[in-house]
Amino acid sequence: MALERVWKGLLVVAAVGVVALLLVQLGVVGAPWSDDRTEVRVLDDDGEPKATIDAEIADTPGERYTGLSDHDSLEPDEGMLFVHDSEGERTYVMRDMDFGIDIVFIGADREITTIHSAPEPGPDEDGEDQEYTGDAQWVLEVPIGYADENGIEPGDEVEIGSED
Repeated sequence: MALERVWKGLLVVAAVGVVALLLVQLGVVGAPWSDDRTEVRVLDDDGEPKATIDAEIADTPGERYTGLSDHDSLEPDEGMLFVHDSEGERTYVMRDMDFGIDIVFIGADREITTIHSAPEPGPDEDGEDQEYTGDAQWVLEVPIGYADENGIEPGDEVEIGSED
């Protein structure tokens, strides 16, 4: 009888652990042990950085859905990097955003394919109708005007983290 209770208790603990892991993977809850930041560099023709961005990483469905909508603003060299498993046509919206951003679409070859300047939604808008599309494996969001100020344009090469 006591052994049966021990096994049931272990089964409950294992089940709770599996559910918690799934919630972290889906982005419903954050992983307290992960830093989730990387450095993104946009390079000029000589391979020198035009811009270096300290970016939060959004790599789960929940994080990608929320994006920057839970932020009040971004500092000049801050952003968010959305990570997808492969390149494809991506559409981003300004859902519940309080500030404008530049949306930089980056292909699997780490070359910028498209840049959109996305102003904040109006007072009576939720941003759902503000759609921006491009081909990308990664999407980088930075403060509005950042791309122009730093001469960032389609065709520029991007390095992500220290793996490049």
